[in-house]
Amino acid sequence: MGTELQHYYLELSPDPIRFDGTGLLTNVFFDDAKQQVIAVRSGGATGIVVKGARDGENFVFCMDLHSADAPDAQIRSIKFSIDNQVLAVQRSETSVEFISFLPNHRPNLQEMLLYKGKSMINGFVWVQERQVALFTNVGVEILMVNFEKRSLKSLKSLNITMNWFSYCPSSKFALLSSNLGTILTPIILKPSTITKLPRLELGIDQGCMGKDVTLAQLYGTNAILILRQPPNRPFEVVIYLLNGPGLAPKKSHILKLGQSGRFAMNVVDDVVIVHHQATASSMLFDIALSSSETEHGTGATIHSPIIPAKPIRPFQLEVPSISLDGKTMNCELYTKDWVLFQPNIVIDSKLGCLWFVQLKLSALCALITDRLRLVEFLLQRSEGKTVILTVLKDMMSTTYSGTMLPVIESIFNKLNVLYKSVLDSELQSQMALMSLAKSPMKVPTPPRVLIDQADMYTIVFSTIIDAPQMGKILLLYLNSLARNGINANHELSKALLIDLVSHKQFDTLQFLLKYSALNESKALACFLLSLSNVDYPVISQMALDMLARLNANEIILEVLLERGQVIDALRLAKQMPGADSLPARKYLEAAYKTGDPLIFHSVYNFFQMKNVRLRGCPDFLKRKCSQTRGKS
Repeated sequence: MGTELQHYYLELSPDPIRFDGTGLLTNVFFDDAKQQVIAVRSGGATGIVVKGARDGENFVFCMDLHSADAPDAQIRSIKFSIDNQVLAVQRSETSVEFISFLPNHRPNLQEMLLYKGKSMINGFVWVQERQVALFTNVGVEILMVNFEKRSLKSLKSLNITMNWFSYCPSSKFALLSSNLGTILTPIILKPSTITKLPRLELGIDQGCMGKDVTLAQLYGTNAILILRQPPNRPFEVVIYLLNGPGLAPKKSHILKLGQSGRFAMNVVDDVVIVHHQATASSMLFDIALSSSETEHGTGATIHSPIIPAKPIRPFQLEVPSISLDGKTMNCELYTKDWVLFQPNIVIDSKLGCLWFVQLKLSALCALITDRLRLVEFLLQRSEGKTVILTVLKDMMSTTYSGTMLPVIESIFNKLNVLYKSVLDSELQSQMALMSLAKSPMKVPTPPRVLIDQADMYTIVFSTIIDAPQMGKILLLYLNSLARNGINANHELSKALLIDLVSHKQFDTLQFLLKYSALNESKALACFLLSLSNVDYPVISQMALDMLARLNANEIILEVLLERGQVIDALRLAKQMPGADSLPARKYLEAAYKTGDPLIFHSVYNFFQMKNVRLRGCPDFLKRKCSQTRGKS
């Protein structure tokens, strides 16, 4: 059972918001802007229960919502203002009531304002604490609700023939339908402001209804998702993006569903989830993933599901029970009682549950076999970093890592392209600050997932240092850094040295040094020297070779002298500038410390002959020479 459950990539939130389900005496409403469920029992006479997704928004109050002039009118819509201080209730086509609330969530029935117009009201949304936008069949109007002045003041209006509208609370944009859904006009709603955007004109045979339209934000861009069925073809979702001010919505993506029937959509972490009732399954689409197929004429990218459709993970709901241990029941999923709201809300109106759809990235790792495609997908997810590092660690620790090397190399390049973009942005920001530019530089949006050298070492490389092909893997990563213009930092190189030496991976270390993959420096070479000992003289030679490549002859001289290799030190010193003024005392003391008379005699003779050649008498023998002349 547990193994099977691991392969569900969608699940419902474990603690649903519970409320009284729809029944003979109870009507349930949902405000997607505030994510509030409002259950009205007996028209409000026996209680109105408010359940919110945010803390502190669960309360109950009683109020008879039947209108005196229309006692049998059913509530069409009921929504609280942003601060829960005003309740708006629509019971007729032409009127909306506004009821003031006290701080203790109790209605102040003495303060009630009534809007009554001549046009048919399709719905309303709150724009600000005291500003509400009414959508009618002749346009949009923003009203100011003022209980102190007992007035409803019109702040802004837009005249447009409208038969339905859709609203996106997260980005405050609405879509107005005209001409039976063949003309769609986007607008942006802000306090006291209505901004009309270029309209989208569909063909005569492509008109849509409100139930087929979903408004969302995809990767920070407002999007219109329209479910449609082309002639003699299965259903598809056409996505129009609002790419910028003054630009009409552009047909940018097409999601191929391959099925017919009843569909509904959610958007979770920019992944479009299309639920299909007939097969009780859900499909995932990511418009950021590349696709080789485009629509002729429009250039819209055509996408297929990331992986085959699967159902949401089964859900067991706790039910009231007299016994202390309680009981659970299996919930029927994808029922006709399900109503979906954006971005990730599922409501079962009959059962009385509100869930949030959750995406399980760990399950997708087991289902998406193409590792490169998987990483491309995870790079766009807000929680993708940890999962990518786990995937990399698994790929590198497997005995089949040799066959995975080309894929690993491609993944490294994708990670480091993003890494480089962040480094460049930081550099540009620093340069802008140094130049004291008057106009602020636009800061680019950082990538959702950034994996730098510290992450790779701490979470991946340090844990799999004994893995097969480790040397080649490290070289691939370091080469990828170099290819993208990123220097391997000292800490990464130092950490790799420690691990390779402690695990006696000298071949791997020599391999990296041979190709100059590490960020070689005098400090790194000296650190490598500190790791060497008499048991592994090869490490010392590696360090000396690195110093030689860096032309750090002064350090090499000191190392040779410290190790008693005085003759080698003299050979090196003769090739360096200032060879004529070598300090004889320093070399003679080093030779004396070796305890080898032959070495001392050789060094002594070297300086004796050098000084005789230069000045006729060695400096260190001047006194002896003068004494000899006196005796003669």
